[in-house]
Amino acid sequence: MSEKTKKRFQMPSSYTVLIIIIAIMAILTWIIPAGKYDTNEAGGLIAGTYQTVDSNPQGIYDILMAPIRAMLGHEPTKAAIDVAFFILMVGGFLGVVNATGTLDVGIASIVKKYKGREKMLILILMPLFALGGTTYGMGEETMAFYPLLVPVMMAVGFDSITAVAIILLGSQVGCLASTLNPFATVIASDTAGVSSMDGVILRIIFWFVMTGISTYFVYRYAEKIQKDPTKSLVYSQREEDLKHFNVTDNENAPSVLNKKQKHVLALFILTFIIMIASFIPWVDLHITLFEDFKNWLIGLPVIGGVIGSSALPFGSWYFPEGAMLFAVMGILIGVVYGLKESKIISTFMAGAADLLTVALICAVARGIQVIMNDGMITATILHWGEVGLQGLSSQVFIVLTYLFYLPMSFLIPSSSGLASATMGIMAPLGEFVNVKPSLIITAYQSASGVLNLVAPTSGIVMGALALGRISLGTWWKFVTKLIVVIVIVSILLLILGTFLPFL
Repeated sequence: MSEKTKKRFQMPSSYTVLIIIIAIMAILTWIIPAGKYDTNEAGGLIAGTYQTVDSNPQGIYDILMAPIRAMLGHEPTKAAIDVAFFILMVGGFLGVVNATGTLDVGIASIVKKYKGREKMLILILMPLFALGGTTYGMGEETMAFYPLLVPVMMAVGFDSITAVAIILLGSQVGCLASTLNPFATVIASDTAGVSSMDGVILRIIFWFVMTGISTYFVYRYAEKIQKDPTKSLVYSQREEDLKHFNVTDNENAPSVLNKKQKHVLALFILTFIIMIASFIPWVDLHITLFEDFKNWLIGLPVIGGVIGSSALPFGSWYFPEGAMLFAVMGILIGVVYGLKESKIISTFMAGAADLLTVALICAVARGIQVIMNDGMITATILHWGEVGLQGLSSQVFIVLTYLFYLPMSFLIPSSSGLASATMGIMAPLGEFVNVKPSLIITAYQSASGVLNLVAPTSGIVMGALALGRISLGTWWKFVTKLIVVIVIVSILLLILGTFLPFL
């Protein structure tokens, strides 16, 4: 008698989910009436000006072409190619940096320095990973740190959960409270048509509060199992883990940064300082220092011609210039470290390949906007929202927005993909109830960040747990209380943002 095996439901990939959404949107163009709004000089929608127009239903050909049109640009949908290329250059840059071993040794040197003050490592490392998350969306590249940190944490009396939590919670809580993260804040702001610096004060508050809460949570857990190892959620497999991670009493102290790696680290930090400085809209802040310097430099007889008259000053850079920065700095770091030309190219390409999924998903996700805009149903949906949300307060709206993004983040764990897919709709809806687009962006990334701490659809989560030999159920048991606290605090901070729009 044959035994029937039950097939477990497997969540489709982000690409499949997005293609399904594109198809659903195409079907809706046959059902939802087409319409449009009048726009102001800045391109913003003017409330109360909605009118119906002739329908333009989308077919199979349009569905298949949507991601391609989105990548190349299809009026009125902005091209995704600049975002995609920027992401690839960031990946290449990180590939070269990782090839030098600088980040690994940098973490290892900190571990060595705090020998005997082990819990201090949590207070040092978690904010560092959170800083990486909030500034450049530290995610998949953290996989290199788990094999380093898990044995160290176990050797000093902690467990694998502590190590995984330091890296996973640290980096992803940083993403949750993104301030300048190009994969979340910048992409969402670009889609919403606002500056990425709008709302930065509230996001900084988010970062300090969420980093503090998560660091305290991990610190208390580590303190508990250091006093009583049997309290560890993975105590039953400790002996097996010690063997697997080759943890012995004779520790091989990690080496400190050598001279070349110190130079690499300096260039690594300088790159992100330049990125931050170049993306800040200084002129909007009435600071013309960089604009004046650029005009003076270009005005010089020979130097101006060598540099190029089309060079842009800091504050006017965006994805194309950012891509150039990471490409140049990646090559420079390889040269400074002494990598051969072939090694620089191969590691750069490998790093770019690691982020190819993220780059392409931006185009696929933006294909949703192509279908909706070509089918002319975006304005109609916004009109329904305009009418339906008229009776809601700003506080109720922002809470519902946050709750909306929780399941959406489960279906589309890519922060960049989620932003590209939804922000063009949600930002205008918020404006109808006096909620700034920047606050909606904060709601989106905080909700997305929560799901990227627990969602099985997240490759970052599943990869981290596999490297730490931790089951998903055990991880959920460990992190559930923290998630509840983060959700409650996030909602409270978002409500605060509606009362203090200047944040």
